Amino acid sequence: MRILHIISSGGMYGAEAVILNMSRTLNLGPHRSMLGVFSNSSNPNLQLHENATKEGIESYLIPCNGQIDRKAITSIRELAQRTGADVVHAHGYKADICAFFALRASGASLVSTCHTWYDNDRKVFFYGVLDRLILRGYARVVAVSEDVRQRLLKSGVKANKVSMIRNGIDLRPFDRAAAVVRDELGWSGCPLVGLVGRLSVEKGVDIFLHAAARVLAHCPNTKFVVAGDGPDRAELDTLIDKLSIRDNVRMLGRWDDMPAFYASLDVMVSASRQEGLPIAILEGMASRLPLVATAVGEVPTVIQDGRTGVLVPAEDPELLAAAILELLRDPAKRERVGSAARQLVEDDFSAERMTADYLRVYEDAIAVAAKGRERRDGFSVAPRGKTK
Repeated sequence: MRILHIISSGGMYGAEAVILNMSRTLNLGPHRSMLGVFSNSSNPNLQLHENATKEGIESYLIPCNGQIDRKAITSIRELAQRTGADVVHAHGYKADICAFFALRASGASLVSTCHTWYDNDRKVFFYGVLDRLILRGYARVVAVSEDVRQRLLKSGVKANKVSMIRNGIDLRPFDRAAAVVRDELGWSGCPLVGLVGRLSVEKGVDIFLHAAARVLAHCPNTKFVVAGDGPDRAELDTLIDKLSIRDNVRMLGRWDDMPAFYASLDVMVSASRQEGLPIAILEGMASRLPLVATAVGEVPTVIQDGRTGVLVPAEDPELLAAAILELLRDPAKRERVGSAARQLVEDDFSAERMTADYLRVYEDAIAVAAKGRERRDGFSVAPRGKTK
């Protein structure tokens, strides 16, 4: 089976990690996973394309001007034909919309994964609504959380089209990672607390910084790092100065070697206001890290308070700081919680399990598309992809 993933990427975040994890696993067997990555004129973030190419994963750039570009739609149509894709798998509203208009008349097997929607402003809200309308025309739609599944159903996507597949990760890179970040920053010997995420309001990085100021009042040698970039970078930099914590905080921006980042931490934090099931949390758990996380979205399904991590309410820097301090002061609890977290990921969130779930969705999508072509053309069409 040949699967073509389509995505407009803003950096190496959850959806990108899912694509790479699945592609590695698919390509170990009889299947072939390929990528089509938008090269956006306004923000040509090509990190996913570059990482895939380095790993030997077939990846193509799709030039795009603006949000919805007719040339990009044509490019997707041509790319699907050229690669002989049995399934076109879109990720995110831009990919969903462009792939739909590129391939709706071709009878292609269309699958989308809805990682989540952050409806923070009018434009994003509009595209989220449009996306959920477009997804009614897809053969199969995957939700990564129950919240996303419910939003799909409420928007009119038929229940028999929707599957829930939790994210999974490739555990191998986290077993051989070197803890080099602390030394690179010149912070050897200091406790290190980190957050991974896009610098945008839903990730609660401002809450993390307020909690950091409170921790520093009790443990002044603690250091804090944030890996990720996004639209709130300048605002968060201003907040760091306002809180007078500049000497103890580093905003690292894009960080290529995430396993090394996790391996360098003593405690990891997720301070999100809104979430599905973040890949970053699973990666931290795979790295045997003790996590403090806000109890939002699907996070409580993996962070079991006191066993695989510590849960706190969203929007509460006081309780977030208290939980961080508790873990910093109790090495035995950090070890116990980190080990349990790793075991849970091994048992329930492997890339192999996730990929097997997606293969069943792909087979269903191929069968649905074949029936559609049969009805349209008036004769029987054998499902594609069975002998690939």
